[in-house]
Amino acid sequence: MNFFTADICDEHPDKVHVLDNEFKNYGAKDKVCAQVVTVKLDRNNSELIKILRDEDGTGKIVVVDVDDEYFAVVGENLMKFAHGNNYEAILVNGYVRDTEQIKDIPVALYARGTCPRKYIPVTEGERNIELSFCGVQFNDGDYVYADVDGIILAKEKIV
Repeated sequence: MNFFTADICDEHPDKVHVLDNEFKNYGAKDKVCAQVVTVKLDRNNSELIKILRDEDGTGKIVVVDVDDEYFAVVGENLMKFAHGNNYEAILVNGYVRDTEQIKDIPVALYARGTCPRKYIPVTEGERNIELSFCGVQFNDGDYVYADVDGIILAKEKIV
């Protein structure tokens, strides 16, 4: 991929939103340009499992909001599903686990931090809805660009 988020911000300042720097990449992919798929979870990741395991993710990033609840929603198994179905990345407004096992999987995994526990009771998630965190609104079909300098969102493909 031949882009840098800094250049995109310079060339399209009115078309991009920049996420804060609280997100760290736990996956092996350093650069991402992908179309957004949204999912809102209530601590349990069963809806996210269905997406990553059952759907083609070519050119896509799953943006996940769990309201910063302190439970991991992505770990080794979900990263393997994401890789197997060609997802570019997962962006979690929350936490992940199994970071030693996932660090070499060629999918970007952006999250606020780590937590060793997951939420066991199954709860329902919501798909294809507007998500809002870090002062940014995410919708299905938006585009995320990410590299070592940061993560930005655009409402349309600009690179």
